[in-house]
Amino acid sequence: MSGDYLLVQLANGEKTLFSASYGEKMHPGLGPTAEAELLYVRQLNICERLRANQGEFVIWDVGLGAAANAIAALKATREIHGELHLVSFDNTIGPLQFALENAEALGYVTGYESYLRALVRDRRVAFENGKLKVRWEFYVGDFPQLISAGVPDASFAAPHAIFYDAFSPAKNPAMWTLPVFQDLFQSLDPARPCALTTYSRSTLIRATLLLAGFFVGVGHATGMKEETTIAANDLALIAEPLDKRWLERAARSDSAEPLREGKYSRLPITPESLAKLKRHPQFATA
Repeated sequence: MSGDYLLVQLANGEKTLFSASYGEKMHPGLGPTAEAELLYVRQLNICERLRANQGEFVIWDVGLGAAANAIAALKATREIHGELHLVSFDNTIGPLQFALENAEALGYVTGYESYLRALVRDRRVAFENGKLKVRWEFYVGDFPQLISAGVPDASFAAPHAIFYDAFSPAKNPAMWTLPVFQDLFQSLDPARPCALTTYSRSTLIRATLLLAGFFVGVGHATGMKEETTIAANDLALIAEPLDKRWLERAARSDSAEPLREGKYSRLPITPESLAKLKRHPQFATA
């Protein structure tokens, strides 16, 4: 419900949403506009990859929230001749409704209100975004259940890029389990290079992504975080892959064992999980 959300001001003057039920701010470092553009659009090279792509370029936007990440992608790609298919997921329309009610204060929403209203009403919208043709779909429901059942709708293709922006593992552990990332990896097309980025830099999340099948690397700094995380099904999409020194640190960490269910815990990595990490192709030649 939109009543769960409050408009708050960050130290840099930017406004963002605070969720009372999760006790967390969205984009708490730089704010919605800058953080979304840096962490998701730039880090995943969306513009360059869209220009080089033939046919629709597919982005899975996991954790639509107040649509900051999706709108950042739309603004960055307006001058590109091409086709973009945005597929957003969230378990509520609350933050999207709140963003519409506070469009002027948030700023980044301006100009996209009609499309957001269509998503709230119809769960899909198609439009011309400058030179770019856009299809945007919104799936409301429990993402772990959706992804465990396979691709939610066989009419759209596997993604080229994934924005993974759920609330933190401590507050929303069900979105960060090994089964969820295994199902997500299985949803990818092995012949279609796909990269995922997220704000977390934790050893636990990086180990989870690796054990799910992804290659994993160090992501750009953003706001309060010196590092984020990028993962992909193609090592060529990662500029700075984790190396064996990271593996050694993971073996010593007090919080590296993946979550197996929707309950947060901090545990050292098990011998079985560590052995699997050591066999990962990323470390075979590192």
